[in-house]
Amino acid sequence: MLQPSTTTDYFTYGDYCQWPDDERWELIDGQAFAMSGPGRIHQEFVVELAAQIHPKLANTGCRVYVAPFDVRLPKHDEADDRVDTVVQPDVMVICDRNKLDNKGCRGAPDWIIEILSPSTAAHDQIRKLALYEKHGVREYWLLHPLDRILMIYRLGEDGRFGKPDVCELIDSTAVTVISGLEISWPKVN
Repeated sequence: MLQPSTTTDYFTYGDYCQWPDDERWELIDGQAFAMSGPGRIHQEFVVELAAQIHPKLANTGCRVYVAPFDVRLPKHDEADDRVDTVVQPDVMVICDRNKLDNKGCRGAPDWIIEILSPSTAAHDQIRKLALYEKHGVREYWLLHPLDRILMIYRLGEDGRFGKPDVCELIDSTAVTVISGLEISWPKVN
């Protein structure tokens, strides 16, 4: 279950890098959130999405990554060890290679997909939605695997997410931020 840390401490990426590798955490504005391990259906969607996205990005300059993969979201130009927001989206596409380094990504990915589970649904739909909008993620997909529903948020010219498109996971869904990319929805049991 995703839970905030029980202390009132403020954490940074410098602290985060000292924590055990066998524990999964995210930081949002200095608050630590423990992440639970994903279930089988969650992982089947992650693998299927990455398998479809990867070959379609050839010759685009974009790259697909899956968690665990640190995405540091600085508020300004602070040094990495002072960044207080680090997330691990389930699937992400990054088109600006200057954001990539050996630690992961510094700055907002272009497209993020979170596969919801009961333990992360509120976190992904409330905290991360606001966070991704604030940092300029161009397209944010919230996938409900059991209900087979997809909510798509797109960043408008005003820098805000508009009302989401809601669709069933049938046939295919076009990705707006990557021209010509469509996801075909398989049956996952």
